Order: sequence, then structure tokens, then C-alpha cells
Amino acid sequence: MNILVFNSGSSSIKYRLFDMSRVSVIASGVLQRIGESDASLVHKSVLADGSHQSITRSQQISDHRQGMQQINAVLQQTSLRRDSPPLRGIGHRMAHGGSMFHHPTRIDASVLDAIRQLGDLAPLHNPASVAGIEQALAAFPGVAQVVVFDTAFHQTLPPHAYRYAVPRDFAHRLHVRRYGFHGTSYQYVTRQAARRLGRSSTSLNLIALHLGNGSSAAAIRGGISVDTSMGMTPMAGLVMGTRCGDLDPAVVFHLLRHTDLTPDRLEAILNRDSGLLGLCGHNDMREILELAAAGDDDAQQAFEVYVYAIKKYIGAYYAVLGRVDAVLFTGGIGENSAPIRWRVCQGLQGLGIVLDPDRNDACPPTGGSVHAANSPVAVLVEPTDEQLEIAEQTLQTIQGSDASFTPP
Repeated sequence: MNILVFNSGSSSIKYRLFDMSRVSVIASGVLQRIGESDASLVHKSVLADGSHQSITRSQQISDHRQGMQQINAVLQQTSLRRDSPPLRGIGHRMAHGGSMFHHPTRIDASVLDAIRQLGDLAPLHNPASVAGIEQALAAFPGVAQVVVFDTAFHQTLPPHAYRYAVPRDFAHRLHVRRYGFHGTSYQYVTRQAARRLGRSSTSLNLIALHLGNGSSAAAIRGGISVDTSMGMTPMAGLVMGTRCGDLDPAVVFHLLRHTDLTPDRLEAILNRDSGLLGLCGHNDMREILELAAAGDDDAQQAFEVYVYAIKKYIGAYYAVLGRVDAVLFTGGIGENSAPIRWRVCQGLQGLGIVLDPDRNDACPPTGGSVHAANSPVAVLVEPTDEQLEIAEQTLQTIQGSDASFTPP
């Protein structure tokens, strides 16, 4: 029942090996700085006697092929030895599934071809994930492999939520629509919230906030996504660490007309140099909070802009859902920043959202309920585990069907 999960980035490969019979982590690691002379692999594994082993290697890794070979060698040395249980399957995270992919999908040649066609929708994410898949297929021949899409959870959005008011040809021919992201995280924390509240996910209406360097909000009705803040790409919606979030499209035209920026360079700026970083020069919320407390005006304003955008989406999604059972915080900032949770919920008492400051400050790493006893709406902190969700979906897909994907 061992499932290996890969998350391939443009210059990194993260991985985690699960024993799904016990839902435990056997090994994990990250290979960073692929393509540089000082690439580093940090691997941690649990040995048969319960002790822990760490391995660190630094060398030149020229590409994902060599990187996957290095990871495979370390895994064979530690957690996938001949006397270990064989791999049941491998799961891969994919940022964008377009309109083709609604569910986790077993990988074959037609699936890879279809994903390659979606490269223009996520040029910063999908090509690296495809490279990781290609090399994993070569490194682990004969092992069933599954791709899990961040967009799949949001394929339930109704047309009035995913359509943009642009000429229909743009939507039909160029696939311009809202897709949404962080779906793997939302799927996981929705189930966790239902367990915490002692209810079925189909009975719950949630406003979920995945807050981290990349941030988004989702309106979830009966366990189903009905709206989400990210759009055709992960750039839209909330203010993020380095992404601008919602922006008047005319700003782009204005900047192109009055600067010497190329479209590609401007896209990079809006993705990598904007958001909190653009507002105050920092994208780590911990640093921003420290600077704001010390009286830094830019940090204070960045904090206010960040919180204000979240509040607006809570109000909007309250209107979308009509009834809200819980507001759910997850992601690195959502799980760990009590000041952010406090300021986001401040002033929302009229919506039935009342935070308990003591419970909020004392919330443990395992999460919990942080609302006041008299709060009509629950406020929950739910740690996300996207890798575990991918492992579970991979196992279910392998066990449930061996059918190949046929693109429409």
C-alpha cells in the first residue's frame, strides 16, 4: 500500500512516500536548484526499527531527468529496498487541468498529450510537472501513476460563476474562463472540517480561506465548490505573497503603453514582484507583522490591504451561499497566524462570525475551533495536507479503474 507523491516545480522536486495501510509517512525529501551547480537533495526516512535517517547530497543536477534518477537512487537505498513492500502507485500534482480533467486520472500517452496542450494556461507550473511525470515514468517502469489536478475540485462551478463577460469565441476557442486552484487542499480540509464538526460534508456550507504565499478563497456548498477567487490562472483573487490578485485589466494596458516592459516581463512582475512584496518589499507575513508592529508604514498598509481583500471575499461568498456554517482557515498563514485570523474576522459579528481571542491565540498546530461560544458561525483552523490527499486520490484511482483517459 505504499504510494509515492511527487510535486515538480521549475527548479525543484518535492516528494513524500506514504504507507497508506497506516496512513503514515515513510520518507520525504526535496531536491532544489535543479539546473545549478549546487543542487541539493535533502531526504528523510523512517527505518524499520522506528529510527530516523537523514541524507543530504549536493552536486550539479542538470535537469529533471537527472534529478529523478538521484531521488530514485536514494529511495532504493533507504525506503524502497528489495526487502520493502513494492510501490502500489505514484501520484503527481498538476496545477492546471483545464476543462478536460474533472478527476484524478491514470497516466498514459493520451493523458500526457492532453496535459501538454494545456501548457499555455499554466506556463509557470504545468511544463515542470510534465517533465517530472516523464522522468518518473522512466525511473519507475511498471508502477501505476496518477495525476491529480489543483483545478479539478472547482470543475463543479456553475457557468454563471466560471464565465467571464468576454466574447464567446474567447471562451470556446481559447478556453478563457475561471478554473480556480488549491482544489486538492480544499478537498482535504472540507472533509477534515466535517469530521471536526461531527457532520457530513454534504450538509455543510463553508467559506474556506487557503492563505499562504499563494492565497485563495472558496465558497463550498454541501461539499461542492460553487465559486473561488483564483481565475484562469492563480494570479487573480486575494492579495498574495508576490502575486497582485484582482486587478483592473486596464492597468496592464496602461503599463504597456507607458513603460518599455514586454508582455512577458509584465506578466512576470505581476506574478513574482507584486502582492505583499510589491507593497512593502517583503512577502513573508511574519516579517511584515514584525515591521508593522514597529511602525513601518508600508508594512502596515500591506497588512491592511491583505486583510481587506479577504474580508471582501468573505462578504461576497456569504451572499453566494446564503447560509454559512463555518469559516475555515488553512495554508501556512491561515494555520499559523493568529493576528491575521483576528483581523480578518474583526467586524464580521453582523454576519454571525465571532472569534474568541484566547482560543485563537492558543490554537495548536493540529488546528481546532477558534470561535466564541455564542458565534452562530463556526471558525475553524484546519491544517492542510495536499500530499496526503494526492496519495489517497491516487490509491482510489488505481483501485477503482484502470481505464485510459480519452480527451473530448
